[in-house]
Amino acid sequence: MRYFKLLGVASATVLASFGAQHAHAQSKTITVAGQQYTLCGTENSNCSFLGTASVVFGAVPPTAPSVMLSAPATFTNGVGCYVGAVAQSDPAYGYDKACWVRAVAATPAPSPAPAPAPAPAPSPAPTPTPAPAPAPAPTPTPTPTPAPAPAPAPTPTPTPSPAPTPAPSPSGSSTLSCAAPTQQAGGTPNGLITADTPTTDGLRVFQNNTPFKLAITTNAPSADTVVWSIADSNGAIKSQGSFPVAAGVQTNTISCTSTWSGYGALTATLRSKGGTLPKSGTRPTGIATFGVLPNLASVLGTPTYAHQDQHRFGMQGFNGNIAALHALGITWTIDDREQSAMEPNGPNTYTPSVNDLLPFYKANPDQMRIVRLDGIPAWNSKTGQYTDSYYAPKDLNEYQSFMAKVGTDTSLIRAANYPNQQNNYYQVTWEPSLAWADSDANFVAMYKAAYQGIHSTDPNAIVMGTGNPFPAHCDTCTTGYLQKFGALGLWNYIDAVSTHGYWNAGTFPAHPPELQDSDPDPANQLNALDNQVAQLRSVMQAGKPNMKLFFTEAGTSYDPGITYASGPSQNQLFAHAAVGVRSHIIVLGGGAQMTTLFYGADYPGETGYGSFFDLNNANGAFGASNLSPKPEAMAFAAMTRVLDGTNTLGRVKNTPAGTFAYAFQQLGNGKVVTAAWTHSNSQWPTSNGTYSQTYSTSYSLQVDNAGTSGNVTKIDGYGNVSTVPYTNGQVSLTLTEVPQYIVSNNATVAKNNSTVPVGYTGQ
Repeated sequence: MRYFKLLGVASATVLASFGAQHAHAQSKTITVAGQQYTLCGTENSNCSFLGTASVVFGAVPPTAPSVMLSAPATFTNGVGCYVGAVAQSDPAYGYDKACWVRAVAATPAPSPAPAPAPAPAPSPAPTPTPAPAPAPAPTPTPTPTPAPAPAPAPTPTPTPSPAPTPAPSPSGSSTLSCAAPTQQAGGTPNGLITADTPTTDGLRVFQNNTPFKLAITTNAPSADTVVWSIADSNGAIKSQGSFPVAAGVQTNTISCTSTWSGYGALTATLRSKGGTLPKSGTRPTGIATFGVLPNLASVLGTPTYAHQDQHRFGMQGFNGNIAALHALGITWTIDDREQSAMEPNGPNTYTPSVNDLLPFYKANPDQMRIVRLDGIPAWNSKTGQYTDSYYAPKDLNEYQSFMAKVGTDTSLIRAANYPNQQNNYYQVTWEPSLAWADSDANFVAMYKAAYQGIHSTDPNAIVMGTGNPFPAHCDTCTTGYLQKFGALGLWNYIDAVSTHGYWNAGTFPAHPPELQDSDPDPANQLNALDNQVAQLRSVMQAGKPNMKLFFTEAGTSYDPGITYASGPSQNQLFAHAAVGVRSHIIVLGGGAQMTTLFYGADYPGETGYGSFFDLNNANGAFGASNLSPKPEAMAFAAMTRVLDGTNTLGRVKNTPAGTFAYAFQQLGNGKVVTAAWTHSNSQWPTSNGTYSQTYSTSYSLQVDNAGTSGNVTKIDGYGNVSTVPYTNGQVSLTLTEVPQYIVSNNATVAKNNSTVPVGYTGQ
């Protein structure tokens, strides 16, 4: 399979670099409250000293020296320079940090490590209160060389510690609870400390309210204490604790259960000797990640599908990995049936058969196929070599005959394996605008041959085109191709439109899909993704009314300059997830039948498009199976569970500038779900190059008739549920850059308050 390479779009400029950590030289001495402190260690190293001393932790950039430091705290004989040991929250989020020390009067005994916050009693079911964001957790950074120091005082022989307690859940509802560790000698060390959240399927994604394990292996040179914490995608600490370890290799296994859902980043270090979790494949230094899936059945129920192809989410990159597809809520994948795949060596070498369906699809009939048809083998190529959407086949009659075989094959497969699927879906070309080199007439002739061949044998066929990278607003976008070739007859040879969903010359956090919505030039506003989708539906309606629209690829990378070697920061991962989810909601809210997430795990060459880290390969590898999730994966899992099984009602009317809200209704005239968020170019990124995790705006959404009051359900961007009251038919929301979902019951109000996309007639 060939993968998308980003191209330029008229007037688009690729930004050089955004979202990078703020690196700066650490001051050797600083003054805090009139007292001089001396540098004793950089972040994730050891702040070493003898006796009792006061320590501050943070950053001292030139612009804001005082507010970027933790309050002074007293320690004895050294302390680890990291969140969880010297400070309980990150005072300088997004900056490289350090520790500074000042000697104080000696005390007879070491000060205890900061205790984890007391835990609330676990709640059996979510209760309603929106959560304020706690202080962010540290951004992982490579371990610096610790400052030289005298040996610490001897540590007593370790004994089991009390059970770690979870940090308080801000909403008072969902919690992540972890028990005391069980200790066992041995393990596979990797430096001073390493950690994992192992699963048999290699995903490190767990069901809600189901036990899972943290495994922390240490190779301490002497008896020490592990300090660990788990932060969510926003950097908020969800659980933390500490336990003693003996010298040598030892593995401690902690059993956890979570009624909270989302992305978890586990950090751990030794209080005395420091150390940080090592880099693993494409996952950066400092974290071991896992995910907890949302459980929304009690809120949303189970949608009823009149036919299977009403589902709305596909994916590239996980063909064959059913555990990943199920975790992410995926029901569509791409199945290669090109002539180059089925008849690579010559004509008439492919015999249609219901039995040639891949074993993966036979075993998993919930996974539907978009049949991909763009590859032409060398024997039928005008160039004498394999070609992919760049030339029409040399022998169009042979090509049409082949397409009839594919139609026969697909029709038999649907009847045997997908009895509740209404149609079969075929995409003829794949990003032809990248290098189409044949004539305009031959482009239409190729579609005619494919269309007539497939329809001659498959009465349920939906033939789609043109599959360009960008939806609209350029000659080489899908709208440009539809208008150009539509005038030559193409409308007669497609039943639906397919496109890819890249909205810019670079789809990454610094180039969000809403970037140009606020541009003062109306021509530039058309480049924003929401406007591109609207243009595409308008062109479709003019060419062939009420056609279906399929987005068969759309993804988000890291910002330019970030490599697998350097790794993304926590802030970059947060932004990556927010932008990725927003792009797919915009597409569905703009009237697409389905959208396809790109990509499974990190792969070589195009850094960051994966929704999972590849833990084995430093540059990513196709087909990787030892994985751990990024925040984007868990945000996807929440989005699919909320929006699959819905019809689009459309963009909510009269939203303020910078507010984005799309309404959907569950199939069978069920509940209304409104996806809403805010976006500000001044906050995304901010002037210092990071993405605000606290920026918010207020918004009142009409959910019921005027004069009424009651409650609606809010689902956050990772699937956590709370209840929000409304009065006079309106609910007051605090919107952030991460979408939230409001579940309400008055469909009449929602329909009157939304604009149905042009030509969209439902699922």
